[in-house]
Amino acid sequence: MKIVTPIPRAKELDSTLPLINEGFNFSLNRRRELGSDIFETRLMGQKAIFMAGEQAADLFYNNKYFKRQGAMPLPLKKSLLGEGGIHGRDGEDHHHFKRMFLSMMTPERLEDIKRMAIEELDAKVNSWENKEQVVLMDELNEILTRAVCHWAGLPLKEVEVKQRTNELASMVDSFNGSLTDFTEGAQSRQSQEKWLKEIIQDIRSGVYNPPPYTAAYIVAHHKDTNGKLLDLQTAAVDLNNAYRPMLATVYFIAFGALALHEFPDTRVKLKENRDNYSRMFAQEVRRYYPFAPAMAAKVNTSFVWHGYKFKEDMLVVLDLFGTNRHPDSWEEADRFMPERFKNWNGSPFSFVPQGGGDHHVGHRCAGEWMTVMVMEAFFKYFIENISYTVPEQDLSYDMTRLPTMPKSRFIISNVKKIKESPDNIRYDQQNQSILRPQH
Repeated sequence: MKIVTPIPRAKELDSTLPLINEGFNFSLNRRRELGSDIFETRLMGQKAIFMAGEQAADLFYNNKYFKRQGAMPLPLKKSLLGEGGIHGRDGEDHHHFKRMFLSMMTPERLEDIKRMAIEELDAKVNSWENKEQVVLMDELNEILTRAVCHWAGLPLKEVEVKQRTNELASMVDSFNGSLTDFTEGAQSRQSQEKWLKEIIQDIRSGVYNPPPYTAAYIVAHHKDTNGKLLDLQTAAVDLNNAYRPMLATVYFIAFGALALHEFPDTRVKLKENRDNYSRMFAQEVRRYYPFAPAMAAKVNTSFVWHGYKFKEDMLVVLDLFGTNRHPDSWEEADRFMPERFKNWNGSPFSFVPQGGGDHHVGHRCAGEWMTVMVMEAFFKYFIENISYTVPEQDLSYDMTRLPTMPKSRFIISNVKKIKESPDNIRYDQQNQSILRPQH
């Protein structure tokens, strides 16, 4: 018989308001108070367990013990992730859809999105030279919308660019706690899904024929585990989930620009790029700065772990930000130090900015490679191809805002091209997996 130890409890009866008020620091504050990487509380009256750290992530992403169905908060379904998509699937159903997403992420296709994104950035910079100030996040939203829609095989018309950009940005920013922003995010998702349903119907009827390697073609022709074409709603949700995450990269790039400003020694190292420093820098940006605070799941069937009892259907929340900065896994965890990734062991559970575990069977984001490669390319472009100044502005970020960002959205001035076109960027087969340790 296993000995069961009571899980430490948060002092408040219900943690819903403290979670809202403390944001990214909520879990850390309770873990420090209790001296434990695991604690129990209530959210909206429902019992919940919070965990952080590599061991906790290893457990959390074990599909034997946890399921995603029924764990996702309804607001996320309505705005960010959609209803009926891959994020709420389990077992073979999840694996089946994951294989579809991974089929879009071949080395050639990753090279395509990197090239397309840099081409859009380079074209946009021409207009920056004539502007007194450039709000980087606003510009990045349009750049990456254009690039990722092209990559996905979507027929984005020039007159639609502003609308689709605003919709995608609104969806990503919809869970910041503002009712207005949530409502706009939900409406944006509805508009995107309507647009995508029309495109999918046109593909299936032969009216529109995107290349067979594009996300639009793959999703439109994908069949479920019963051998039937996906219904239009599910297909629209998953097609959106194939390209929308690229807009989350805007936050990482903005934080990377902030890191270049806050830690100017990194600029020289990026230009030299010894030991693939650009990859290490991109990874450290994702580890150090806050983006996704946590992930939720429900217990499949009751079990005991490290003496703690996990009851069937109980809500369990993994602190992603706290795991990325956990002192058991990261030396000087609260210091920005890209070199830590030079000899990193590649653990898929200590580094979870976009989910953890295996890309093929786990709930780690299939588009993670895409995010990192675009980040790398943009940071190198900022160093090698343009010069700019960073004027006085509010570069702080609110840890209670989800997702958070520099309050000024990062403003640059006096932009000048110092190289007319970016160097050709070649896909490095050695770094195909971002989980591969750097040598």
